Parts: sequence; C-alpha cells; structure tokens
Amino acid sequence: MSRKWQKVITAKRGLFELNLKDVFKYEDLIKMFVKRNFISHYKQTVLGPLWYVISPLITSVLFTVVFGKIANISTDGVPQFLFYMAGNTVWNYFATCLTSTSNTFTSNAHLFGKVYFPRLTMPIATVIYSAISFVIQFVIFIGFLIYFVMSGAVLSPNLFILLTPILLIHMAALGMGFGIIVSSLTTKYRDLSVLVSFGIQLFMYITPIVYPVSALSGKWKTLIMLNPMAPIVNNFRYAFLGCGKPEWGYWLLSAVITFLVLLFGIVLFNRVEKDFMDTV
Repeated sequence: MSRKWQKVITAKRGLFELNLKDVFKYEDLIKMFVKRNFISHYKQTVLGPLWYVISPLITSVLFTVVFGKIANISTDGVPQFLFYMAGNTVWNYFATCLTSTSNTFTSNAHLFGKVYFPRLTMPIATVIYSAISFVIQFVIFIGFLIYFVMSGAVLSPNLFILLTPILLIHMAALGMGFGIIVSSLTTKYRDLSVLVSFGIQLFMYITPIVYPVSALSGKWKTLIMLNPMAPIVNNFRYAFLGCGKPEWGYWLLSAVITFLVLLFGIVLFNRVEKDFMDTV
C-alpha cells in the first residue's frame, strides 16, 4: 500500500525555492523560541529585564555628557538627553537584531543537527524577542518625552508618530537581513563574528545617532543618508521630537535597500542551511 507523505525533506532545491509557507506553519515553535531566548538571556542575573531600562539610560547620559556637554554637538534645539535617547532607542533595536541573528547557525548547531524545522524560524524568533526590549525602551522614552513637555521644553510631536510600527518593521527587516547574511558566511569564516561586534560600533558613527542630519551638508549628507539606518533614525526623531525635517526620498531608498538585503539574506540562508552541518 502506497503512503502519502505530508512533507518530503530534501537538500535539493532551487535557488529561489524559499519555502516561506513552511515558516508560518511553525508559529508555535517561533513562540517557544521567543520564550526560550527570554529565559536563557536573563537566567541567573540579578537585575534581569531591568537591564532593558538601565542600559539605554546609562548610554544616553554618557552621550549627553561626552557629545552634548564636552563636544557641544548640536541637537537641533531639543533637550540633549531626549535627543540621544531617541537615537539609542532606535539603534539598540537594529543592533540587537543584527548581532543576535548573525550567530544563528553557529550557536544553534547542536539543535539543527538533531531535528528538522524551517531554520528561518530561529532568526524570526530572535527579531520578535528583541522587539520586547524595544517596546520597554520606547515606553521609557515616551515617559521622558512627556516629562520634558510638561517641563516646558520646545518639542513638536506630530502625526508621523503613526508611522512608528512601519519604522519598527523596517528596522527588524534590515537587521535580520544583514544578520542572516553574516550568519550564513560565518559557517565557513568564523572570524566574521568578531568583525560584526567591531563593525556595529563603527556603523553607529555613520548613522546620525550622536549628531543631527542638519549638521551635515553637501556630499557628506548624501553619503550618510545612503546608510539605510540614517533616514529611519532621522524620521523617528522628527516624528516624536519635531527636530530636523523628514527625509522621505532617502527613506524610500532605504526601504528598497532593505528589501534587497533581506531577499539576498534569505536566499543565501536557504542555500547554506542545506549543508552547513558539514562546515560549522
């Protein structure tokens, strides 16, 4: 009697045969990975999730002292602490998505070698888990925003705040795209993991985190705004603080770059997962 299989697993597949439908069938597995990441990350820590709050606050205070008070860098007339906290809130989410997904294969080889499931569920779960820290930091940022407004600070939040979910998805896609590209390459080139931790710090300084876009001009502004994270940070600040002006053209370009990076990342990830156990 012939048996009809529901799923046939094979290493032979086309370059663009991504099987993304399989990922959505493993919704419960993604939720489990999110829960696992949260528990394992803060297991046996004293402060636990409070680090979500402590880290951006310390960084924002440090930026305020170094770049605001000592270097006297302009913040477009908005309170320096609020300016840097807005940038850190956005940047931390992107950086976490990138660095966390960049070691998907190497840190989970023991699991991948035992059972089949769509490997893409792992970086997706990582991005969702990282969104938890963004939400907490975002709420803290809103709290400080309300405090400064009530204290008389000249701020101009506007309706572009409604675009925040789109900005969040944009950052997640960009961070995941770069992350899974690095993860795919580190199966053969392990030193790339070291380069990521170093490179993400340099990448921050070519993103308007510690300085406003208005401080740039000419070719320097063009070069900086070609960085796909630059218009995201700029538009986030414009929406909540009213500083600067929206850069919709660069944001559209950033969206195109993000789509291409994510597509290339998924294709490369899909190709590497077939035989990565032989090289990892």
